[in-house]
Amino acid sequence: MLRVENQVVRYVKTAHGDIACAEVGSGPPLLIGGWWCGHLALNWEDPLFRAYVSRLAERFTVVRYDQPGRGLSAAAGYPRDLEDEITATAEIVDALGVDRFAVLGASSGAAVAAGLAALLPDRVHRLVLYGAFADGADIAPESARRAMVNAVSAHWGLGSRLLADVFVPDADNAERERFARFQRLSATAEQAARSLAATYEIDATEYLTAVTAPTTVLHRRGDRAVPFALGVDVARRVRRATLVELHGEDHFPWRGDATAVADATLRGLGHPVRSRPALPGPEAVTDREREILRLVADGLTDVQIGERLTLSPHTVHRHIANARTKLGVRSRAAAAAAIRRDRPGR
Repeated sequence: MLRVENQVVRYVKTAHGDIACAEVGSGPPLLIGGWWCGHLALNWEDPLFRAYVSRLAERFTVVRYDQPGRGLSAAAGYPRDLEDEITATAEIVDALGVDRFAVLGASSGAAVAAGLAALLPDRVHRLVLYGAFADGADIAPESARRAMVNAVSAHWGLGSRLLADVFVPDADNAERERFARFQRLSATAEQAARSLAATYEIDATEYLTAVTAPTTVLHRRGDRAVPFALGVDVARRVRRATLVELHGEDHFPWRGDATAVADATLRGLGHPVRSRPALPGPEAVTDREREILRLVADGLTDVQIGERLTLSPHTVHRHIANARTKLGVRSRAAAAAAIRRDRPGR
C-alpha cells in the first residue's frame, strides 16, 4: 500500500494478476473504471482530473483501478474482449470486499460499467454513464477507425498526437503535447493499438438492455470523440434511464466545465448538490484560457483572438466564461487582471 497525495493505492489479487486500485474520499463506494490510457499516479498529477475526482470524493469513497496490463497494474494478461474485462472488474470488486456500490463508466468504460451492472444487479444500485456509446463501430467510419489504429501501431508518437487532436481539440499546442506524452507513458504502442481496436469492436447493446439499476446518461452536446447522438442511443436502450445533455465539446469530464459534469454525476447518484467551483483560483485556469486572457488584456475582441489562435469566436467566449467561473469574477477584464496578478511571468 502506498499513499499518493491523499489517495491510497494498493494491489488486489485476481485471476488477471495483481491489479492496482486507488481510493480517495469517504462515504459509500463509487467505482470508476479505467480511462483511455489511464494511469492512477499520472492522472492524479493533473490538477483538473484531481479536482473532478475530489468533487465526487466529497460524498463517496471513490475507487479507481488501472486496467489489467496497464498503468500501475502488473497483470498476467490483458483482457481479450469486453466480456473478459467485465469479468476482471467483477474480480476486482470481490477482491476489495465491496458488497453494494455505485458505478461511473465513461467512454469505452461505460460498456464495462453497463456489463457489470447487468452481471451484478443486486450489488450495483446506481449507474452513471458519461460520453457513452453502444457500438464502437458507430464512433467513426470503418476507414477512419482502421487508419487511426494503424497510426498508433506504426508510430505511437504520431498516433498519440492524432488522438490528442480528437480528445482535447481546444487545447493549445503545449497542452496537446503534454497529453500525447501522457498517453505514451501510460501504454506502449502495442497496448494502445490493441485497446483502441478493442474499443471500436465493443458491442454493449445486450448489456445496456439488461441493466435494471437507475441510470443517468450524461453527454456533452459538442463531444467530438463520441457524438452526442450515440449518448441519446444509449439512453434509449437502458430501462429507467435519464438523459442529461451537457454543454461543451470536451470528451474528458474533467476538462471544460468539469464542475457541471461532477454535479450532474452526483445528482445521478442520488446526491442533489448546488454547483460551485471545484477548484477556485488561478491554478484552475488552463494554459489556453491564460493565453486568451492575455490577449483580452491587450484589448483584442473575441473575433480578433479567434483569428489569431485559429478558434471560433464562440470557442473564445466559452474559454473566457470558464476562466471567469474559476476565478470567481464577473467580467472579462477582471479575469484578465487576475491572471496578470498571478505569476506575471508565467
